[in-house]
Amino acid sequence: MDDWKGWLQEQGEPAFRAGQILGWIHRMGVRDFSEMTNLASPLRARLDEAFLLRSNHLAQVQGSGDTTRKFLHRLRDGRYIESVLIPANPSLYGEASDRLTLCVSSQVGCAYGCRFCASGLAGFARNLEAGEIVEQVMQAGEAARERISNLVFMGMGEPMANYDALLQAIRILNAEWGVGLGARHMTVSTSGLAPQIERLAEEPLQIRLAISLHGASDEVRERIMPVNRKYPLDRLFEALRYWADRRKQFLTFEYILIEGVNADLAEAERLARLAQPLRAKVNLIPYNTVEGLPWVRPREDQQEAFLQVLRRRGVTATLRREKGHDIDAACGQLRLREETAEGLVAPPS
Repeated sequence: MDDWKGWLQEQGEPAFRAGQILGWIHRMGVRDFSEMTNLASPLRARLDEAFLLRSNHLAQVQGSGDTTRKFLHRLRDGRYIESVLIPANPSLYGEASDRLTLCVSSQVGCAYGCRFCASGLAGFARNLEAGEIVEQVMQAGEAARERISNLVFMGMGEPMANYDALLQAIRILNAEWGVGLGARHMTVSTSGLAPQIERLAEEPLQIRLAISLHGASDEVRERIMPVNRKYPLDRLFEALRYWADRRKQFLTFEYILIEGVNADLAEAERLARLAQPLRAKVNLIPYNTVEGLPWVRPREDQQEAFLQVLRRRGVTATLRREKGHDIDAACGQLRLREETAEGLVAPPS
């Protein structure tokens, strides 16, 4: 808002025009400055010269039989990102929900190299700008013809590695002059960037936090998550205790179950010991197959046994019967295919 007021002042325009412009952009979803009919024509012309109203192009939509949809967004530099719309999905916290949830990307690719993830297979290209993050939400809402009611920053990239743009986007999404989505309906996920977790704990907005844990011991976590070498579990949980001391929101552990890696019952016991002191909720996710990676999901009876260990130890846990198997469900697959076809990246070896 302040940036807009400053620009308008330079143009000799009153500050209240900022609210009008932002209302057209975020609430009315206009695609052209000429549609802002309560602004004078000379101002609309100057806006058109100075700003790009839409920078993302919705290049492809994949819809599944269970109504989950994946969006492929083409950015102005030709790169691609993905977002996923999940209607009537159980929330991250286990309760039944009819909310419309959007999984949002924060980077083009990812530099953190989790061994099971498709997002980093084509490498890291760049951070997203705040506007590119917000546009994913607006485009998904337009495609669904419904208001997005819940956001999870769990798409491509490590959100905490793009901290400043992420927080700027969250403020726009939360503001009355912006999208107007409550902060409690937004969840930021991280693979474990401890300093940024502590920094986020000091933010006044009541944003939720989810940890992509995927291993309850350093040995297991380092096998599949290189970030653990920089921020091992002791350092990560120091940051999580700092978070818990300052926030009322529940903490969630995301845990992808991978056969032969982290899905045995001994690891379930270790996970329970980590979750209990923080009263963290655990969201178990059976692994989604990614072409070119060797991992497989455990059998359903193994998944259920892992779940029951947590519940017997008093941990609130859910087993996500995930949707979207027919739409390249693992995040990054669609982007990888498109950028490889266009010669932007080399095919994974």
